[in-house]
Amino acid sequence: MIRHLFTLIWNRKRSNFLLIAEILLSFFVLFVVSVLLVSNYYNYRQPMGFRPDNVWEFDLTPGLDTTDRKGTLRMVLQQLKATPGVVAVTHTSHNSPFSFSNMNTDEYRYKGKQAPLTEFYDADDDMVQVLGLNVVAGRWFDRRDDGAAHHRVVVNQKFAEAMFGSEPAVGKVMTNEKGTERWQIVGVIDAYRSGSDFAANEPALFQRRVLNGTTKIGNQEDPLLLVRVQPGSGAVLEQQLVRKIKAMTKGWDANVNTLAENRRDKMKVIVTPLAALGMVGLFLIINVALGLFGVLWYNINQRKAEIGLRRALGATGNGISGQFLGEMMVVTTLGVLGGLALAVQFPLLGVFGLASEVYLQAMGLATLLIFVLTAVCALQPSRIAAAIQPAVSLREE
Repeated sequence: MIRHLFTLIWNRKRSNFLLIAEILLSFFVLFVVSVLLVSNYYNYRQPMGFRPDNVWEFDLTPGLDTTDRKGTLRMVLQQLKATPGVVAVTHTSHNSPFSFSNMNTDEYRYKGKQAPLTEFYDADDDMVQVLGLNVVAGRWFDRRDDGAAHHRVVVNQKFAEAMFGSEPAVGKVMTNEKGTERWQIVGVIDAYRSGSDFAANEPALFQRRVLNGTTKIGNQEDPLLLVRVQPGSGAVLEQQLVRKIKAMTKGWDANVNTLAENRRDKMKVIVTPLAALGMVGLFLIINVALGLFGVLWYNINQRKAEIGLRRALGATGNGISGQFLGEMMVVTTLGVLGGLALAVQFPLLGVFGLASEVYLQAMGLATLLIFVLTAVCALQPSRIAAAIQPAVSLREE
């Protein structure tokens, strides 16, 4: 039966060519949309590598105050740490979790090998406690790094795998291209996806920056603090901390947000284009469905004589309906095979730099959608064909 259907479609290849081409293009568009959906869902299920709950972000603005910013900031950190309800405080760069800024570089080298594009962060000894980072090898920064000959850094596993493969990363010393800077790795954390819930786990590096005698604070730099507070802390503690900052800093402004609020804001920005893309995909599917429905309806009207003759020879209604469904599945199979031939080029050429399993799942999802779509569109015209009686066909002839 299946061989007979393929032979029948092959003999009518000219009349079915446009239908196969339409299914091929529809499959390819569904594949691209599926890649984006599967990729975002795949990232969403990955561990973030830190705990954003009960963490407040203080964005400090010194304004025109340029006198001893480092000393003032050190005093602010000490006072905040001593406040009841505060667990830990860290001073970091502005590419904090769920922010809209980033800092990346590919300047790191190890035995001539260049590191991938890496997001880097300023971190002090308390960041591991504030963000709840999971150190899986070596250690986090501490006082043993004071006065170290090289910059001390901590990397995530993604960076370690890309740079050193299966070799241990702890203890390795990296340089820049000219060899004028050196970074020694003291620890490895498991993951750090700070961009958003849908961000990929990209290579990341934390460089130690503490407020000691050698650290410089620029006059144009607005300090940013992350404060972990006790669960259940609210507006009372927030006002208390802001009053302390303003009392110690002679007019510095302090803008406070929680990482939970920043996470929701970032989620809205990420989800909005995805929803728009989903709407475009939905309109495309409806357009394809209407096209298929119309083509099938036309084919059945053109083949009434053939259908009437088969019914006169004893074919049942279910047999006629099954034939049209089978023909549609064969046409869909030919279109999907052409689409798969195009889609398989994505993982082979490394387009978008996504994992191969993302492409495979997207192919499976697009294949399932296009078969379901064509089956639904062929169902009603097939029922119409099954209801045609031989006498009606002969009268029209």
